[in-house]
Amino acid sequence: MNDISFTQNRELSWLKFNERVLEEAADKDVELFERLKFFSIFDTNFEEFFMVRVGSLTDINDMKKKVIDNKSLMSAKEQLDCIMDHSKLLYEKKDSVYEDLRQDLKKENVTICKVEDLDDKEKRLVYYYFNSTIAPILSFQIVDRVHPFPQIPNLAIVVLFQLSSDSKNKKQFMGLIQVPDKLKRYVKLSDTRVVLIEDIIREFGQEIFDNYNCESKYILSVTRNADIEYDDEDLEFDDDYRSYMKKMIKLRKRLRPVRLEINEFPNEDTKEFLLKNLNLTEHRMFVTKSPMRCGFLFDLVYDMPKDVIQKYTYEDFSPQDSSMFSKEKSVIEQVYDRDLFLSFPYESIDPFIRLLNEAAEDESVVSIKITIYRLAKDSEITKALIKAAENGKEVVVLMELRARFDEENNILWSSRLENAGCRIIYGFDHYKCHSKVCLITKIKDDKISYITQIGTGNYNEKTSKLYTDFSYMTTRQEIGEDAKELFDNFLIGNLNGEYKHLMVSPHSMQIGLDKLIDEQIEKAKFSDDGYIRLKMNSISDRKLIDKLSKASCKGVKIDLLVRGICCIVPGVKDKTENINVYQVVGRFLEHHRVYQFGKGENCKVYISSADFMTRNIRKRVEVAVPIYDDFIKRRILNFMDIMFADDVKIRKLNTDKTYSKVENNEGKIAQEVLIDMAKQNSNKKVNIADENNRVINSNSKENIQNNDYSKKISLIDRIKNFFKNLTH
Repeated sequence: MNDISFTQNRELSWLKFNERVLEEAADKDVELFERLKFFSIFDTNFEEFFMVRVGSLTDINDMKKKVIDNKSLMSAKEQLDCIMDHSKLLYEKKDSVYEDLRQDLKKENVTICKVEDLDDKEKRLVYYYFNSTIAPILSFQIVDRVHPFPQIPNLAIVVLFQLSSDSKNKKQFMGLIQVPDKLKRYVKLSDTRVVLIEDIIREFGQEIFDNYNCESKYILSVTRNADIEYDDEDLEFDDDYRSYMKKMIKLRKRLRPVRLEINEFPNEDTKEFLLKNLNLTEHRMFVTKSPMRCGFLFDLVYDMPKDVIQKYTYEDFSPQDSSMFSKEKSVIEQVYDRDLFLSFPYESIDPFIRLLNEAAEDESVVSIKITIYRLAKDSEITKALIKAAENGKEVVVLMELRARFDEENNILWSSRLENAGCRIIYGFDHYKCHSKVCLITKIKDDKISYITQIGTGNYNEKTSKLYTDFSYMTTRQEIGEDAKELFDNFLIGNLNGEYKHLMVSPHSMQIGLDKLIDEQIEKAKFSDDGYIRLKMNSISDRKLIDKLSKASCKGVKIDLLVRGICCIVPGVKDKTENINVYQVVGRFLEHHRVYQFGKGENCKVYISSADFMTRNIRKRVEVAVPIYDDFIKRRILNFMDIMFADDVKIRKLNTDKTYSKVENNEGKIAQEVLIDMAKQNSNKKVNIADENNRVINSNSKENIQNNDYSKKISLIDRIKNFFKNLTH
């Protein structure tokens, strides 16, 4: 039996993370329109959580599988019950935050209006828009014996009218109008006044049912299970995998409902009608006074006048030119001079795209091999791969078609790449390929050499401006040979390859991590130098949690920065006493995976695509690469120091499983510090020889690594000066 005294359920931990996002929407120190964006992110996160996690648990519960969560010992039903209870509380908080936002917007003359709040002129304008633009494209019907309840699409917004006939027995009907997704969600009454489409339909839509009396009306949305099970065993040898994926994606629109949202508590007849037809219990019905499907708020922000946008959003920032790259010299030449490194979104992804374009044209390049999980809609990276194939290079693309909610985009690009002459493979049965690896092979003067790029995030130019990630490029032969072996194994479907330097799941990642943790346990026997510092999105894998607990019990100090799910509870006596857990939610989505083992210059540092989750370590293909370059290693350690030194956006996980603010000394926000550093270092060249003689004050580093928050702020300033002095 698993010990749950120092662990917590992953779903409940995730709900706490999303509540943290909602706190950013409520924070009046955050720019007003940015608060709207955080509110939108909270809501879209919630949608995906219900579609995927609640959907998966619902499947388990429906099939009466005896699956027990090994961090909480709860069954699927018990987890679902807890999720629904916590979600009801989150809806209450969501409504409160939204009303607060509406009032704050109103003070600044930005108004999201209700139809009943409009003056006569505005009502006439809205009524005209309803008749001229909305009504002609509406999908609607009544529900009775000959008009069965329709299939409401996943996340569609519907306006429901409770109707009665004029006959003596007052026969009851329901009328449904689906809010069209071809129109914007709102109508602009002026530059800064809008009204939502669903409110317009709710006000005037009863005219469509003019032969009935309207008794009541509601706005609702249905969330469906989107956790598709890909049964690779169903595929015959000669089946087309892309066609199979297209068929599976269509299923998502028709899967079982898992949530009903409605704008006010319905009367008994309406409630019974909806729950019966959607096959839901009242526990799955959530009343919300705030809008549903809040992704439109991003569009609304950027639909405001330019001066208003500038006033209420973050100061403009674009990814900067990296100080490690020269525009006057080819990237290929530069990576043969030294290892190179990019930090997104502070630095631009352009050097990597330049590298691919140069490789596409370089006569000595014979092949480019790459793993792709998510791509931008208009991907420059795939354009470079297509150019390489058209120029006669061998281009091998492992395209993961099962990247949830990006399947259609990946199917489209896989077809385009294949048509251009690229060789496409789709990974492995039962295992998603989530690694971020690119291998460029050159042959010059009969000598083979490799350029290897490994990252923590996707090959996606759009998200590289929003997500924090690292991208590492090297010509180290030993790394290249491992990457070559990796792709060779991909091509023969071998998941059990052996590598000298890379850690690769599902086979060698756990083995490598166990060895690295054991080294720190051994150190702790003889000194207080046993130390582990990790940054990632989630920690939920039971084996790794137990391993970290063991290290803590042996005296290893462990600092974790975990953005989302964290199933390990710190500070539990005789279990996790030496573990601290922190969380940062800010302007950019924290997305790095960094593993640090030990302190000082001799510590071991890896960057990786893998979180410490069971799916990453055991059910996916992931890669972690060691950083051998002293300058890049130091740069990553400095970055980690800055992240842990944040005292505004950071939260500390307590033993009671709640998060609390840390002591706020000078109000330093790590992401803002990194923005400032990127601006200062832009277009400057690093003198590597000079840099190698510089060492950050070791005492200062100790302060951060032991999380002494009373001393950390001055270190941030020293780190900034350190980077300024590196450039000239």
